[in-house]
Amino acid sequence: MDPDHHNLSFVLNKPGDVTYEHRTIPQLGPYDALVHVHYTGICGSDVHYWKHGRIGNYVVNDPMVLGHESSGIVVSVGSNVTSLAIGDRVAMEPGIPCRRCTRCRGGKYNLCPHVKFAATPPVDGTLTKSYALPEDFCHRLADHISLQEGALVEPLSVAIHIVRQAKIKPGQSIVIFGAGPIGLLCCAVAKVFGAVDIVCADLSESRLNFAKSYAATQTYLTRQQTAEAAAADILRTCGLSEDGVDVAIDATGAEPCIQTSVHLLRTGGTYVQAGMGKSEVVFPIGALCGKEITVKGSFRYQEGDYGLAVEMLAKSRLSVKELVTNVVGFDEAETAFWNVSTGKGIKTLIKGVDVVDGPT
Repeated sequence: MDPDHHNLSFVLNKPGDVTYEHRTIPQLGPYDALVHVHYTGICGSDVHYWKHGRIGNYVVNDPMVLGHESSGIVVSVGSNVTSLAIGDRVAMEPGIPCRRCTRCRGGKYNLCPHVKFAATPPVDGTLTKSYALPEDFCHRLADHISLQEGALVEPLSVAIHIVRQAKIKPGQSIVIFGAGPIGLLCCAVAKVFGAVDIVCADLSESRLNFAKSYAATQTYLTRQQTAEAAAADILRTCGLSEDGVDVAIDATGAEPCIQTSVHLLRTGGTYVQAGMGKSEVVFPIGALCGKEITVKGSFRYQEGDYGLAVEMLAKSRLSVKELVTNVVGFDEAETAFWNVSTGKGIKTLIKGVDVVDGPT
């Protein structure tokens, strides 16, 4: 086989149809680095493409390599690279913006209309042996941070952006709906930012038990009831102020959670929508206006979020290794998609091609 084509990749051909293929090893520009991918986590968007072949207007029309939550080791660098060396261990930031538009120049490159984001059609993802990135999108990991932990820098950056959107201040209270990886990481980041009451709400008792042991100060098992009743019950059973909480974050996309979040807030509180569900929902606009609530969306991460995630791990401000509940080989990659789709564990990682057992 031509060595330039010896780049084994996990490819989605159409919904439910995946294959392993050898792709061309990327050619490096002068400011690029080639990374041997060691670990890749799977999230809900990956599973959605695997199951349905599309998310909104992003449609898989041609075979596409999946994966975007990755870490690895630099194996080659371009001629003008100065910040990286062969052998560096890095977390891989998977969205490359144009750097020239108004959004990019303002630091909000997550909103760049020309961004090329891994495993978002038609851009190939990171479930491949070798992946190329600009040097400034390869974030070096501290020596004591494993590459398994490095693969969780991507979802941690998502959580950091969500909590920064909420503008959490020391001493504040927050309710987070969803005890999946993003909701759990929001709990951890909110704690670092100084929140004192951190309630995690979810349908799964086992996940709530994990949330309590991880970063939440309290948990709430959701059940079927009106949004107003649920909000009142959360405030009462969790011993929160009857006036409401400072911040509510929905990391589920479920309409009842969205509605309950608004009713949970105090006057002047802040609501952040992080989870993606139906494109349109019934929203309690009366409560929104009457309490003059600030509402924000959150999309991926922007300038400084990835760097802050790496720094938090380096300085042990929080930990992510507890979230890794399963690691599978590259030849078992589809198992990770089944695990996520069925809610098995918290975070499943896929080892890269030719990666031996154990965190590195």
